[in-house]
Amino acid sequence: MSTITVKAYGAESTTADLKEMNIERRETTPKDIEIEILYCGVCHSDLHTARNDWGGSLYPVVPGHEIVGRITNVGSEVSKFKVGDLAAVGCMVDSCGTCDSCKKDLEQYCLNGFTGTYNGKDKHLGGHTFGGYSEKVVVDESFVLRVPENLELAAVAPLLCAGITTWSPLKHWNVGPGSKVAVVGLGGLGHMAIKLAKGLGSEVTLFSRTPGKTDDAKQLGADHVVISTDDEHMNSVKGKFDVIIDTVPYVHDVNPYVATLNISGTLVLVGYLGGLEPILNTVPMIMGRRSVAASLIGGIAETQEMLDFCGEHNIVSEIEIIKMQEINEAYERMLKSDVRYRFVIDMKSLS
Repeated sequence: MSTITVKAYGAESTTADLKEMNIERRETTPKDIEIEILYCGVCHSDLHTARNDWGGSLYPVVPGHEIVGRITNVGSEVSKFKVGDLAAVGCMVDSCGTCDSCKKDLEQYCLNGFTGTYNGKDKHLGGHTFGGYSEKVVVDESFVLRVPENLELAAVAPLLCAGITTWSPLKHWNVGPGSKVAVVGLGGLGHMAIKLAKGLGSEVTLFSRTPGKTDDAKQLGADHVVISTDDEHMNSVKGKFDVIIDTVPYVHDVNPYVATLNISGTLVLVGYLGGLEPILNTVPMIMGRRSVAASLIGGIAETQEMLDFCGEHNIVSEIEIIKMQEINEAYERMLKSDVRYRFVIDMKSLS
């Protein structure tokens, strides 16, 4: 298969800083779309993969799965897009398309494993896929998304991961007008959970460990802020919430939050991977038919639904734009939660 050489930014090893490099992309096949990347969001998953925090990283790693840009070439069989259209790519660039999950538009749960936008198995060129920290990307039409023209393009990028990761559970657990929703953690995921839950018409509460985020949370659309380290505050919301979106990315005690669920309420973990400590106490779950669940990104149809909803309600992320050359510093700042609330790379800086 013929290829094109593209400038990118990636890491050569677990301990290496990200730096400029050249990678190969396939030339467009009949079903492919080539996108000039204008902006790429920076996700915690990028950092974890670059540093092999989860194990299994393949080097060189070129991260980036919050991609927005403009179409520069389309294959002969492409029907949904044309050259010049705005387009987006999220966390997946392929799936088997034939399993029960894929047939139900749940490609993120592909029973044969979806292909990640980076560090996935590249069935076209062999080796592994490279992400959006690059000039261009070539993706099958089925995994390309349409971007509403009215939205600020740079601020759309984080919707492709932070947005859909919180939208999918809000929709699955039927959040809408009259719903009482709480969000744990105010970062990239948490601020999108507040905006989207509010957009869907629900009453929104932020759980925060400190009072310092109260004003910010209310500006984003939260109706209430509960200080989770204050027993009196926590007792005041026992049995209140229909859905809690827990965005905290490290091990933490979820038991105090379970007690704030309504009868048949659900706490959904979207930020943390791993075992729960301290152990989950099932008594309040059994006594109130409460659930602790989890959710992974969203399917392509659901992601398009989310983008269209954001277009109608003028919802985008709160971002800080950086140059590609500032990515290593941005990673260090992310580790200190020193960003409000998502870094987005202006890919012009790579050229």
